[in-house]
Amino acid sequence: MIRRSLRLRLALAGALAITVALAFSGAGLTLLFERHVYRTLSDDLDVDLRQIVGGLDIDPGGAIALVRPPPDPRFNEPLSGLYWQIDTPSGLLRSRSLWDFALAPPSDRLSEGQTHYHQIAGPGGKLLLVAERRVEFSARGRRQTARVFVASDLTRLRRARDAFLADLVPGLVLLALVLALATWLQLSLGLRPLIRLRREVADAISGGRQRLSLDAPDEVLPLVREVNALLDAQEKELERARGRAADLAHGLKTPLAALAGDARRLREGGDGEVAGSLEEIGESMRRHVERELARARVQGPATRRGLPATPLREIVEALIRTLSRTNRGEEISFENEIAGAAVAPIERMDLTELLGNLLDNAARHASTRVRVSCADDAGRPVIAIEDDGPGLDPDHEALVRQRGGRLDHGGGAGLGLALAQDILDAYGWNMAFSRSPLGGLRVSLRVVGSA
Repeated sequence: MIRRSLRLRLALAGALAITVALAFSGAGLTLLFERHVYRTLSDDLDVDLRQIVGGLDIDPGGAIALVRPPPDPRFNEPLSGLYWQIDTPSGLLRSRSLWDFALAPPSDRLSEGQTHYHQIAGPGGKLLLVAERRVEFSARGRRQTARVFVASDLTRLRRARDAFLADLVPGLVLLALVLALATWLQLSLGLRPLIRLRREVADAISGGRQRLSLDAPDEVLPLVREVNALLDAQEKELERARGRAADLAHGLKTPLAALAGDARRLREGGDGEVAGSLEEIGESMRRHVERELARARVQGPATRRGLPATPLREIVEALIRTLSRTNRGEEISFENEIAGAAVAPIERMDLTELLGNLLDNAARHASTRVRVSCADDAGRPVIAIEDDGPGLDPDHEALVRQRGGRLDHGGGAGLGLALAQDILDAYGWNMAFSRSPLGGLRVSLRVVGSA
């Protein structure tokens, strides 16, 4: 299904692209936020470091002492996550928050006034960010060096990052939904010309239009032109085929007429058996020629243009008047029960040929009555021709259905019903057989696909 659906493939590709893009965006934004918080935390530690360095002095004993502790109360709260420590030659000074823990930063060489940042393990094994600076003092002619540390628990950084992610994820989900909707709308607009092209091709196949519209996007226009060229070539080929069939049929008429003349002269000369055989052969050839002419004519209107609405009752009335003047028709009562507004989407000449063959067949097999009616089935006409004759033999009906509804063989239905089936096939109709309430055969004509 995915392989065949262009819309679904593009939608899945768009969804994958949106997911990957938003995943990278979320990771990138989180990283930027974390780096921003890290820089902010480093700046805060640098401020605290400056305050501690500014509060250092030399006591009367010549030792380094912190005379002005930093004002942040977290330095006095045990294990608060914010600590300071001073390493001096005379001992270790540290904030109350460190309790009995001593910071152990790496021993690196520092220039005076230069701040270094480290990540080390703190109380409870928690990761700390440490800002370190080296300071020097002169007392009683002696220079003393101290290392000042200010540390902050990085747990705050992780909590801030997690809170940022908790706020970011719903926003990314909402953005994904908006982008998915935009992608679907884009696909709908982008594929609309293809949908219209599909409809136009379907109309061209059904005969609703002769050419595809050239009002198409540049990407689709070459395909439209190729299809139109194919339709033109097909129409020309149909015209040539119909012309060849007509030429062949007309070319055979003269030899058939000569054959009929020879048969007549043989009969006049007393050779009736040979004359009858020639007449039978000539009649069979004539009927096949007429059938091919009719088939060549019916292929064009049914497939290349919009189907007309031909009045049914008018056609049936004209056929009944013609059949009533035949020897067999004078003995039959024809009943035309078709409403005046009923129409069929078939060319007039083709509809006349179709109904003429069926009515002629019904008249030949009927005892006294032939009835023609038309019912409406969901807006589609269903034409029925019934008679009160013997009906269709079940063996012949099975044979007919095996041959796809063609009655070339079986029950003497002959060439007329085969031509009728050709016309129905050309227009997309179906012919079904059943028992009529009159007692004979009921022939039902309906559009293929209707119930």
